Amino acid sequence: MQTKPLPVLIASWLDQRHVDRIRAVEPHRIEVLYAPDLLPLPRYEADHHAPRRELSPDDLDRWRAMAGRAVVSFEFDWDRPTELLRRAPDLRWVQSTSSGIGPQLVRLGLAGSPLVVTNAAGIHAQPLAEFVLMAVLHFAKDVPRLTAWKAERRWQRYCGREVSGSRMLVIGLGKVGRRIAELSSALGIEVVGHRRSQGPLSPGVSRLIDAGGIDDELPEIDYVVLAAPDTPETRNLLSRSRLAMLPARAVVINVGRGSLIDEAALIERLADGGIRGAALDVVAQEPLSADSPLWDLPNVIISPHSASTVAQENDRLVDLFVENLRRFIHGRELVNVFDHRELS
Repeated sequence: MQTKPLPVLIASWLDQRHVDRIRAVEPHRIEVLYAPDLLPLPRYEADHHAPRRELSPDDLDRWRAMAGRAVVSFEFDWDRPTELLRRAPDLRWVQSTSSGIGPQLVRLGLAGSPLVVTNAAGIHAQPLAEFVLMAVLHFAKDVPRLTAWKAERRWQRYCGREVSGSRMLVIGLGKVGRRIAELSSALGIEVVGHRRSQGPLSPGVSRLIDAGGIDDELPEIDYVVLAAPDTPETRNLLSRSRLAMLPARAVVINVGRGSLIDEAALIERLADGGIRGAALDVVAQEPLSADSPLWDLPNVIISPHSASTVAQENDRLVDLFVENLRRFIHGRELVNVFDHRELS
C-alpha cells in the first residue's frame, strides 16, 4: 500500500494547463515536481530538445535534488542523462516524447537496463502522414517546375500527373505507416506494405510483402515511403543497388530514420535524374551539413526533422502520459513500453 506520494518529475517544458492535468490524475497519491525556470526554454511549440539554460550552481543543485527524487519522469533528464540511474536511484519509469528511442537508449547507456521506458508511438502518425501526402502531391503536380517558372515569370501550359492509380510501397507498418497507408489509399493510391511480421491487412494496404519481396516491387513503384525505426536490419535498407531498381518517375519519402538510406547513392540518383525526387524529414547526420548537395537539388524537400511536430503534440503527449500514470499507480500494463530486445 503506497503511503507517500509518488514523485513525478516533469523534465521537459509543458504549459501550466498540462501540468495541472497531470497533477489532477490522483492528487493525493502523486507529487508533481515541476520547475519551469530550470528547464530548457522551448524555441517553438512542443520543443522537447531545446538547449539547456545557463544555470547558477544553486539552481543546478536545486534541479539535481528534485530529479534525484523521481520515481516517474516525463522525458529523460536533460542534465547528464548518461548518469540517470546513478543520480535517480528510485527511478522506475520514463515517458519519452519521441517515438524511435532505440538509438537514444544506446547513447544513454540504458539499453537492456531495468528502467521501463514508454515511447510516443502513434502521437506523430497524423502529421507524418500529412507530410507524406504533401510530398506526393508536390511531385505529382510538379511544384518544382511551377516554382522555377514563377521566378522566371513564365506562363506555359504543361501536363501533370494524377496520384490516383499510382503505387506506393510503405516500409514499416507501425502506427505511422498504417496512417500513411490509410490516407494515401483514400486518394486512390495502391499501397503495398512491408513489415517484419505477417498478419491481417491494415486499412488501406492492398497486400503485404516480406523483406524478400522488396526488390520485386521497386521497379514498378511510384512512391517509396520509409517509416521504419533504426534497427540493425533496417540500416541501409534502401541501398545503392535498390535505388538503382527504381524507375525514373519514383519519389523517395523518408519519415523514419536517415540510416535507412544510402544517402550518397540517393544524391547521385537525384542529381542525374535517375529518380524524380525525394522528401526527407530525416538525414544520415543531423543537422544536415551546410555543404550537403541535398540543399541545392531542386527536386528535394528538406524538413529539419520537424514533420512530426505540430501545435497539438503536447496535448497528445499528456493524454498518453496521464493514461500511463493511472496505469502505473494501479499496477496495470503501460501503453507503448519499449522492448529492449529490439536493440539486440
